[in-house]
Amino acid sequence: MATSVSSSLVPLLFFARISGLLAAALVIYWALVFKSSFLPQSTSQEDLVYAVLHPLLMVIGFILISGEAILVHRWLPGSRGFKKSVHLCLQGLALACGIFGIWTKFHGNDGIVANFFSLHSWMGLICISLFGAQWLMGFMSFWHRGEMRTVRIRVLPWHVFLGLYTYGLAVATAETGLLEKITFLQTKKDASKHSSESMVVNSLGLSLALLSGIIILAAVSPKFQRDLTYSESKKMMTI
Repeated sequence: MATSVSSSLVPLLFFARISGLLAAALVIYWALVFKSSFLPQSTSQEDLVYAVLHPLLMVIGFILISGEAILVHRWLPGSRGFKKSVHLCLQGLALACGIFGIWTKFHGNDGIVANFFSLHSWMGLICISLFGAQWLMGFMSFWHRGEMRTVRIRVLPWHVFLGLYTYGLAVATAETGLLEKITFLQTKKDASKHSSESMVVNSLGLSLALLSGIIILAAVSPKFQRDLTYSESKKMMTI
């Protein structure tokens, strides 16, 4: 059965879209206008492309798409089964972007170890591992036809918690990456504290923080939790 969007959620969905578009525009602008900052010592065009692809894939492909997957249950009309299928596909696309985005950092001649030294890199690997486990848990719990409905109800709160935690961790990882990059550029005197690139990076960090707050707020609203619990309990009663 199709469902309409609650009037109280319309402003949240609107600002989520605006924040997402702003983050996407800023990361694209940063990658295109200041692309030499991503790999200043390299003369290889291929290495530069992979360096630029990393923030594009992680912000637009991983964070924005996974955020949209979280919001699917709030606005998309149709049955719960349809919403779940869209949610699963979007999360799978986000996971693929995240894996490829991390691979771009391991592609260079320096190898894996040279790119595995900072808090940002450690958080990134932990985040993508949790995200993969979350996606697999969601697939097994909500899509495997042999699963018992009672198991689905027990897993649901953990699925929601781990999904939101991983999403928040992804945003925190992106923030550490932005801070790491701009600090490196400022230390090397490639960008001043008041340069346009610094302003772009800071604005990108703020837009991601705003986006994550809106999406998590929409996901944990009491009405949404009641709807999830009621729907799953009603299905269990039909067994």
